[in-house]
Amino acid sequence: MTVHVLDKYYLSITLLVTIGYQLAGFAIAWTFKFDKITDFTGGSNFFVLALLTLLLGNTFHARNIVASVLVMIWATRLGGFLLFRVLKRGSDSRFDDIRSHFFKFLGVQPFEPGSGVVTEIIYVIQQDFGLAKSSGCGFVSEISEGGNNPKFGQGADIAGIVLFALGWLVETIADIQKYRYKSAKPPKTEPCTSGLWKYSRHPPYAGEITVWWGIWVLCLTPSRHGDLSSSAMRAQYAAIVSPLFTMILLIFLSGIPTAEKPQAKRYFLMSQKPGYSGAWSNYKQYVERTSVLWLVPPSLYVKFPRWLKRTVFLELDFIWGFDEVKDGEKALEEQRMRDRENA
Repeated sequence: MTVHVLDKYYLSITLLVTIGYQLAGFAIAWTFKFDKITDFTGGSNFFVLALLTLLLGNTFHARNIVASVLVMIWATRLGGFLLFRVLKRGSDSRFDDIRSHFFKFLGVQPFEPGSGVVTEIIYVIQQDFGLAKSSGCGFVSEISEGGNNPKFGQGADIAGIVLFALGWLVETIADIQKYRYKSAKPPKTEPCTSGLWKYSRHPPYAGEITVWWGIWVLCLTPSRHGDLSSSAMRAQYAAIVSPLFTMILLIFLSGIPTAEKPQAKRYFLMSQKPGYSGAWSNYKQYVERTSVLWLVPPSLYVKFPRWLKRTVFLELDFIWGFDEVKDGEKALEEQRMRDRENA
């Protein structure tokens, strides 16, 4: 029998669990003044919610079990990798300037680096809909709830699993390749172009977006075969919020924007130092020939017109781009001020 807690889609209970879990992680990190669990609490949060909603749903059809297990596999890999990486490095330099400031550390700690409280709340909503979607495979399959349970193995089931597998592999391989690249102490003036990073500037984000679209497609079969109650159908439609929120966050908020401009700024400032004059030109060439998100061969991407790059391939440099004149002068002034302070 299905157990409903606060609401039948488990949105409220997953929201409360997420807030409690993240605040507990913050309390540990703040008390001991370290950030070794900062990203781990974000990844493992998905595992907790996937398991919780599966057990509360108490509907163990193949489809909702597979959806929940896939989310747990993704969360285990992500959380495990992030924990391994910070343990090997000893600390996370992103938090060096805020680790001793309570409210600043609270603002970025919960999940995405540099995200702030508002973005974290949005990410929690995405988590809720995403996990409600995987558990919702059970809800829309439960006959007593006005659902139906078509035989597992339909086209949408297979397509969803394939999308998930492709996204998971891209994200996993890209993380490993980047870690190995940095561990090899490469030239500072050259951006990473190893493996998948040759075809995308942010392959892990492309993989994560594909993962969540795969979970959504996997859970579509009950609405495509047979009749659903109006409430079950609404749940299916509403669940598209999960992959859409993931795309919006990674493309416009806490993903690409927090990486693109700071990285460009770093190469620009590096080029002002003796012996590193080629850093900025190398980076500009890398950006020109490498897709920001979707994996595309550089020899092909460099030939695309600007309008195609900005629409289909989401090269939104007018949002997160680094202007060599305006942003460059500001960056140089900030660097000069830091140099005077450290003198």
